Amino acid sequence: MITSKTNNLADCDFTEGQVILMDKENGFSSFSVVKKIRGITKVKKVGHAGTLDPSATGLLIVCTGKKTKEISHYQDLGKTYSGTITLGVRTESMDGESNVIEEKNVDHITESMIFEKIEKFRGEITQVPPMYSALKHKGKALYKYARKGVEIERAPRKVTVYDFVLTEIKIPEIKFVLNCSKGTYVRVIADDLGNELGCGAFLSSLRREKIGDYSVEDALNVTEFELLYKRNTN
Repeated sequence: MITSKTNNLADCDFTEGQVILMDKENGFSSFSVVKKIRGITKVKKVGHAGTLDPSATGLLIVCTGKKTKEISHYQDLGKTYSGTITLGVRTESMDGESNVIEEKNVDHITESMIFEKIEKFRGEITQVPPMYSALKHKGKALYKYARKGVEIERAPRKVTVYDFVLTEIKIPEIKFVLNCSKGTYVRVIADDLGNELGCGAFLSSLRREKIGDYSVEDALNVTEFELLYKRNTN
């Protein structure tokens, strides 16, 4: 059973195993959501199926008990995101969580230029994973090296962007909806698009709308989950 807004939590056995659709809020790390669920349910075995950066919001699938064995299945599903790319600014982490490293004028950027360059980011593309990521090097997360100013060589990887729709352009901001394969870094797409346009860019907001057919519209935030859990299990 999937735990969501439509379920009666009294029917859910979290110790045996449950899949929970969570709506991660801004400022929470993915691990902190797992920790909250572990504390609320008192279940030791809890994990999530795909990290969201602290400033990103949206769908996070959390598994408990025996359902943690299914985590890889959810990780392999395609993802749908909505968000905003801001032109004219580059940051260390390619999003709003780090220092600005470059600023450029965007007065010369036109909508036609954006639509032309965006074509390069549809279909199978090659990305170099960012230093500010949870990928490991010698057992240590890359972002820990990045915070110390250490650059580690990363191998390029192929990912697939199934759809990339620009929903609004008000330069310097571009709003979009993107559907992609697992392992796609939307931050890198923002940074690479800025490089293609010659003005730089960073990912100023991101929300995960879907994982496969599972939607954030059916998900619970931590407060909602805790209230429902207490109401239905006491």
